[in-house]
Amino acid sequence: MLSVAGLEVAYGDAPALWDASLEIGEGELVSVVGPNGAGKTTLVNAIARLLPVRRGKLLLDGADAAPLTPREMCERGVAIIPEGRRLFVSMTVEENIDMGCYRSQARRFRAQGLERVYAMFPRLNQRRRQQAGTLSGGEQQMLAIARALMARPRLLLIDEPSLGLAPAIVQQVFETIRGIHAEGVSILLIEQNAAQALAIAERAYVLEGGRTIASGKPKELLAEPHIRDAYLGGNKEK
Repeated sequence: MLSVAGLEVAYGDAPALWDASLEIGEGELVSVVGPNGAGKTTLVNAIARLLPVRRGKLLLDGADAAPLTPREMCERGVAIIPEGRRLFVSMTVEENIDMGCYRSQARRFRAQGLERVYAMFPRLNQRRRQQAGTLSGGEQQMLAIARALMARPRLLLIDEPSLGLAPAIVQQVFETIRGIHAEGVSILLIEQNAAQALAIAERAYVLEGGRTIASGKPKELLAEPHIRDAYLGGNKEK
């Protein structure tokens, strides 16, 4: 479905990624872990076409995706839940949710989409006329997920869903991600909690210094002392 090879992305003359590679198959849940400044958010934003690619390959369904715009990626079934949620805080919950189905293919299924996300997040249904900025952190993360699901994605890019959330809410968020994956949606998960990210992933990649240094099944990666010591001693992500 998605293939990234030797990706290089820079902010001006400062490289953020210089050899990032990964693959996601149809229906897979793949996690990326790594230390602060590894380039994980840059990687997600480059895949979503929010950042230009300097070198390397970015293929979606076997076709070159590097020239595509963010809207074109969305039209091809890719949605992003960004770090920090990026909600329209002065708009209502339902207005934020509506922003997820602006593309024509999703707009036709607005009613079904609303029914789906309100069933998944009953609290949002109760607060549908409330301003998004007045929600709790956990509710805002639910809203960010709901907005992305309205786009009817085939591939969901999730950047740091547990950031700033209480442990009990984090568990709810990860159960939600499991549920979305169980519906057949492919997921690329970037997560500061490496233990949680590896626990739900089918495969994982380790990003350090802008390059992919390891990949494999979570159990294989956790068997490596360097990886186990570096990423399971606390929240050392990003």
